[in-house]
Amino acid sequence: MANPERRIVLRTVLIVAVAIALIGGIKLWREHAAHAAQAHQGPYEVSVSAAPVVKVSWRSEIHTVASLVATSGVNLTPQLSGQVTGIYFHSGEHVRKGQRLVQLDDSNQLATLAQDRANEALARINYERAQHLYAARATSLAALDTAKADEQSAKAAVDNVLATLAKLSVSAPFSGWMGVRQISLGQYLSPGTEIAALNVWNPLRAEFTVPQSQSGLIHPDQMVELSVDAFPGQHFHGRVKAINSEINPNTRNVTVEAIVQNPRMQLRPGMFGEAKILVGSVHERLAVPTVAVTYSTFGDYVYVITAHKAGAHEQQVAVSTPIKAGQTRGPLTEVLSGLQAGERVVTAGQIKLRNGMPVVIHRGSAH
Repeated sequence: MANPERRIVLRTVLIVAVAIALIGGIKLWREHAAHAAQAHQGPYEVSVSAAPVVKVSWRSEIHTVASLVATSGVNLTPQLSGQVTGIYFHSGEHVRKGQRLVQLDDSNQLATLAQDRANEALARINYERAQHLYAARATSLAALDTAKADEQSAKAAVDNVLATLAKLSVSAPFSGWMGVRQISLGQYLSPGTEIAALNVWNPLRAEFTVPQSQSGLIHPDQMVELSVDAFPGQHFHGRVKAINSEINPNTRNVTVEAIVQNPRMQLRPGMFGEAKILVGSVHERLAVPTVAVTYSTFGDYVYVITAHKAGAHEQQVAVSTPIKAGQTRGPLTEVLSGLQAGERVVTAGQIKLRNGMPVVIHRGSAH
């Protein structure tokens, strides 16, 4: 390589090295200045939202999952075998007690009934004739007794056929709402074949369980509030009707039955929802926004904002404070111990915090 070209290369390398050294020096100087400023001013303030600890009127509640059951409900089935000759209901309609719903073939029984009624009429005539003859001392007492027995036997035969005819006609045992029809005209049914469900919708029974530790708080006529996901925001009211006479030895829970009013026929048997039972009297409790509470295996805690003097300046710092949390109701959580009314707790920004870090409260938060 010629000397001029070598000088150009060396000059270029030297310029690049000086530029790199200059950039590195500037960066180190800035980092040093930042560390010095932080050492002089303290840690950076973290922007958070806050809300005060408040006193609220609180009433203890028991929350549990409830299942809805019809106060009267049955799957209609025939008692005797036979072919369906008539269907007198529609799926989902309301029927009255005693209304005929399904008719099975009864032609043979009707023919037998006509014959038995004729026999009954003849037996009655013979008995009346025997009574007259006996009164006139023209026949024996044995003949009179035989005629009476024949009449009673003929009447029993008629009653037997009538009972069979009643079983071949399926009627509603109570007023209620029919379910989806499971049979068709002309279908041959055997005893136990499901025809349709019949249920009473108003009122309904709500069945739920509570732990034995809370069983002493439940008593008949206690208010129950039911909510179901099919109707968000709506509440259905009822009262405790009965408490089971024994505790389940496997779960240590007791079953409770409540009667829930359903005047608009919105609820259906088989639905499930959340039952809320109000227990005890109303009392004052401290509460914080639920978002302020951090739950962990080592205990629940919140960040309480307190004033802290740093030299001549006063800073607000977030102090990790253990609490004993109670029930959660809507956006609030009950605080049983660890806080005082009026203290401010961090409601947003906890993930950026460590105990004792300075904070600045965001203007949009409650403070």
